[in-house]
Amino acid sequence: MTLVMVAGALVGAGILVLIQYIGSSAPSGAAGLLQLDADRRRYRREVSLTADRRHQEESLRMRRLGAGLRRAFDARGIQLPTSVRADLGISGRSLETHLATSLVGALVGFVVPFFVLLPVSVVTGSLPGIVPIWLALIGAAVGALLPTAQLRAVAADRRRDFRHVVSSFLDLVAMNLAGGRGVPEALSSAAGISDGWAFVRIRDTLETARLQGVTPWAALGELGDEVSIDELRDLSAALALVAEDGAKVRDSLVARAISMRRRELADTEGRAQARSQSMLMAQMLLCVGFLLFLTYPAVARVVGL
Repeated sequence: MTLVMVAGALVGAGILVLIQYIGSSAPSGAAGLLQLDADRRRYRREVSLTADRRHQEESLRMRRLGAGLRRAFDARGIQLPTSVRADLGISGRSLETHLATSLVGALVGFVVPFFVLLPVSVVTGSLPGIVPIWLALIGAAVGALLPTAQLRAVAADRRRDFRHVVSSFLDLVAMNLAGGRGVPEALSSAAGISDGWAFVRIRDTLETARLQGVTPWAALGELGDEVSIDELRDLSAALALVAEDGAKVRDSLVARAISMRRRELADTEGRAQARSQSMLMAQMLLCVGFLLFLTYPAVARVVGL
């Protein structure tokens, strides 16, 4: 119990120091201007994320805690990796909530080993030694990294769905261009064909670009950079050629859509084969277990067990 109380006191002291560290951060003038500019860009992205209902279900307390962490990191020049930011962008999750979830996961992972080993220490009558402290540190690391691992899995699934939508979007844009429409009209008409989350995301991006006076192909390129979708960057470059040089890229868009569908089909076949192999291994293990169950009585009788 003494070690548990010491661990709780250390956790409380760590939280207190963290709160003071966050509250005492005061950025300089240049850093403050950069922070305001970053907040403006983040707000513009979050307005487009309101189409995804997950973003509206985030806890207000978690976002407040994460906002303090984000301001502290920005004031000291600490940035998350680009891949994590892209996963947050495609998953419809804010940076503040992710930081708060990682902090809470680290605290929970630090405390859980003590509560797990407490009954053992009570039964054996001995206090846990240095090993539970190392387990607590490992648990804190696992708890802090677990939200990022879950985010990466969710982002991979949503990015795969987004690529499927982009292939359909390319076909629709090519059809509208073949009908004699301009690039902005073709993009708006193609984006309004469905109310799925990916089409809504593209439609909100185009609408935001129109209100801000940004070209739609440039907005699509920024969206591709934000969610790490190479196909959107390629589409932005192709549409820029149409607007600037007058190039006819309808056949190119159709070819890109066909290539994307072939790539998706190959990816789907690869995942199906991997799952088939997993099922085969499970069946082999089941057969081996059944054979051991059948042969154990005879082997035990011969050995004399």
